[in-house]
Amino acid sequence: MNFLRELQQELDALHARGNLRHLPRLEHDGRYVITPGNGRRMLNLSSNDYLGLAADTDLRREFLETLTPETFLPTSSSSRLLTGNFRVYDELEDELARRFGTEAALVFNCGYHANTGILPAVADAQTLILADKLVHASLIDGIRLSAPARCIRYRHNDTAQLERLVDEHSSRYHRLIIVTESVFSMDGDRADLRRLVALKRRYDNVLLYVDEAHAFGVFGPTGLGCAEEEACIADIDFLCGTFGKASASAGAYVVCSRTVRDYLVNRMRPFIFTTALPPVSVAWTLFVVRRLAAMNDRRRHVLRLGERLRTRLAAHGYASSSASQIVPMIVGPSADTVMRAEALQRHGFYTLPVRPPTVPEGTSRIRFSLTAALTEDEVDSIPL
Repeated sequence: MNFLRELQQELDALHARGNLRHLPRLEHDGRYVITPGNGRRMLNLSSNDYLGLAADTDLRREFLETLTPETFLPTSSSSRLLTGNFRVYDELEDELARRFGTEAALVFNCGYHANTGILPAVADAQTLILADKLVHASLIDGIRLSAPARCIRYRHNDTAQLERLVDEHSSRYHRLIIVTESVFSMDGDRADLRRLVALKRRYDNVLLYVDEAHAFGVFGPTGLGCAEEEACIADIDFLCGTFGKASASAGAYVVCSRTVRDYLVNRMRPFIFTTALPPVSVAWTLFVVRRLAAMNDRRRHVLRLGERLRTRLAAHGYASSSASQIVPMIVGPSADTVMRAEALQRHGFYTLPVRPPTVPEGTSRIRFSLTAALTEDEVDSIPL
């Protein structure tokens, strides 16, 4: 009974700070969400469906025509190292390696699995991880699981500080791993990948880990991400991304050397001990990936929407470092942010408050997550 009382006290404390969360009850209708209680229909501005593919029924119909009762496989029934390695997994990994121009690729069940599994597999007591201060929670958890490796968090996008840390520690450790996102999930800003690559090239024992979860599909001439746009794919040792955002599917990937792939298959615990994704889900991912290169109009459109909204926010006094389809409106106190989100919902725009611990105290925000399914007029009509 004391245990439950302690939990309730913590929940009460979260509520008092304006940080208590609830699972929303929603019905989905294309670009809209509907709250069953009051029937409110709102334009969805909180989705990671960056290319608008999740609401594209024509694309789904085209995919469904490729399926038969024999190929519609809703479960893999086991891990890939047992009997769950269906041919479609190999086809997707071969397609990714070919498109990225790398030796190999490996697919995971989700981005969280990738980020909590790769670093612990390759780090040891002679490893120093240098991670951007604002990397995603999944990477933070992966770093924690990498003990006894040491970690130093450098100031967000402060490459000068990172350079000093590498210079100071490169001779003390067998291996240094720089960890960053390319597009950061809460601020929508971008890492300077070219400068990170230049830094890595100066040392024989420095590796680079880049998470492109919010860039894959959106950036690059064929939608492969910021590393493609910056022409530095070959210089990144662990180039990761997810399929659950712009690709409107599920799962994640790393493109890498053949040796790294083989090592992860043998040493990465979330990969080894997890039932593989349903083959039909992997088939849908492959179907979408093969069409990404032809989606430049969607990419250009969603990035124009981001610039349009940033301009409007700046006119209302909201500063933003965003350079992507993720555009935050930083309110500050959590309680005020919750009220702003509720006001936007009353006006027909489904936005959510992002609060600590997801973001630092005092920086609670509305995170506008734009998609190619939106129009300029809709973005212009958001009440700020």
